[in-house]
Amino acid sequence: MKKSLCIIFLFIGISLSAQDISLKTNLLYDISTTFNLGAEFRLAPKWTLDVSANYNPFTFSDSKKWKHWMAQPEARYWLCEAFNGHFFGLHLLGGQFNVGNVKFPLGIYPTTKDYRYEGYYYGAGLSYGYQWILGNRWSLEASIGVGYVQNHYDKYDCPKCGEWKEKNDKGYFSVTKAAVSLIYVIK
Repeated sequence: MKKSLCIIFLFIGISLSAQDISLKTNLLYDISTTFNLGAEFRLAPKWTLDVSANYNPFTFSDSKKWKHWMAQPEARYWLCEAFNGHFFGLHLLGGQFNVGNVKFPLGIYPTTKDYRYEGYYYGAGLSYGYQWILGNRWSLEASIGVGYVQNHYDKYDCPKCGEWKEKNDKGYFSVTKAAVSLIYVIK
C-alpha cells in the first residue's frame, strides 16, 4: 500500500517519504456526529497539502436534520518545518446541505428552527493554525479560518411538511474552518 502511494505521488511529481503523510480526524466534527477524515501530504520542506472531507447523513428525533457533506483542500505554509508549529493556509470548500428544525448556538442561523434549507455552497478562505507533537506518531492541531462562502438553496416552510417557499442565492464572509484535530503520522 505504502509503495503504491509513493509510486502514484512520484508519477505526479511529488516525492514523499514515510514521515510526509498523516491522517487526521476533526474532534469538533466528531462531537457533532459528523463522520470526517483528513490526510496531509508534504510537498516541500515548508509546504503541505491538507485534504479533508466530512459527511453527516442523520435525521434526528422531531425531524431535526443536519445532513451535509463537505470537501476542503488546503495548501499550508509552515513557519518552522512541516507538521510542527505555526502555519498559514489557503483553503477551498464546497458541499451540499439539508438542514431544518435545528437550533444553532449563539443565534447563528435562527430561522433553521422554523424552516428547512436544502442546497449547495462553495467558497475560499485563509486560515491560521498550530500543531503540537505529542509523541512519535501522534500530534494535535488547532486551526481557524475565515473567508467567503456562496450559498444556493431552496427554503421550505417547515421541517416536516416541506412546502417550498423560495429559492435564494446568498454570499457572506464568515468562519470557513474550525478544527481541533487528532493526527496519526504514518511511518
